[in-house]
This record gives sequence, structure tokens and C-alpha cells, in this order.
Amino acid sequence: MTVTIHPLTPERWADFEAVLGPHGGPGGCWCMHPRSTHKEYTQSKGAGNRRKMQARVESELPAPGLLAYVDGQPAGWCAVAPRAEFVRLKTSRLFKPVDEEPVWSVTCFMIHKDFRKQGLSAVLLSAAADYARQHGARILEGYPVEPVQAVVPGVFAWTGFASVFRKCGFEEVARRSETRPMMRKRL
Repeated sequence: MTVTIHPLTPERWADFEAVLGPHGGPGGCWCMHPRSTHKEYTQSKGAGNRRKMQARVESELPAPGLLAYVDGQPAGWCAVAPRAEFVRLKTSRLFKPVDEEPVWSVTCFMIHKDFRKQGLSAVLLSAAADYARQHGARILEGYPVEPVQAVVPGVFAWTGFASVFRKCGFEEVARRSETRPMMRKRL
């Protein structure tokens, strides 16, 4: 299989929709959960979140994430941006900053069901590190799950798995919950 990675740009919006599905992922998220307060998110579920993400994609900022294509087909998504863009991280007791260093964050993965269990998350995570570095980041941070059960339903794995982060050179920098380490990679 041939995998290519591209930033999410307005021209690739239909591919983003193809990966997230007609509802924009679980609960009409459209990858706005980490970018919104709880109140903003619940008020905008579904179409509102879709409009907000589409406006973000059309902004002058760097793309809000990366799309993976397998043999030309939209197959996966990874949200990556400066930590400050992710409002939920500012109020999280689990993921409050460990220091004052400026970081970029990886907050979400969505792999289309037809392409799961093929190592696409690791490819996206490595590409996210490259993308962040190209935009001046020196540290990339993630908030994966460390499963305590052998099988984790995909809907609960949207932040990625700690094993994938380790495989891609990330190190644990904090753990405020048994199953949710904070991990970083110096770029």
C-alpha cells in the first residue's frame, strides 16, 4: 500500500468528511471537542461544529491537522496544532502543562474503518512531528490512552495509544491518571 500525507486544506475538505463520516465522528465532533469549551461544544454539536471546523480550515493559520491517503483513498486524520489552540487542555486537570515550554499538541486520530490496524496512526504521528517542526515547533505533545484491557473500542482510542507514541520516539513526561500519560517528543 502507498501512503501519502497532506495538510487539511479547503480543497481537501471532502476527503476529511470521507474519513470522519457523515456525522463528523462520534457525537458530531468534527474534531472541535478539544478546540472548544464544554458549553461551546455541546451547543454546536453536529452542524455547528462542522461549520466551525470548516471556518478553521479556511483560515490563514497552518492547517489544523493532516490527512492520510492509502493508495489515493482518504484513510485517516490526525489533529496537530499549537497547544494554545486546544481550549480543553487549558482547563484539564489531567493535561495541565508540565512546564512553560511552548509545545504543539496531537489531540485526535480518526482512522476510517477500512484502514484500521495497518499502522496508519504511527505514520500520521510521525508526519505530525515533521509538520510541527516545519512550523517552528520544538516539542510535540500527545495525550494517548494506555489500555488496561486487551481490546479497546475504536471510539475510545481517538487520542491514540501510548504504544504508538513510544514507537514514534515519544517519552512520558507526566501521568495524572492510570490510563492517560502525557507524552512528548523533542523535535
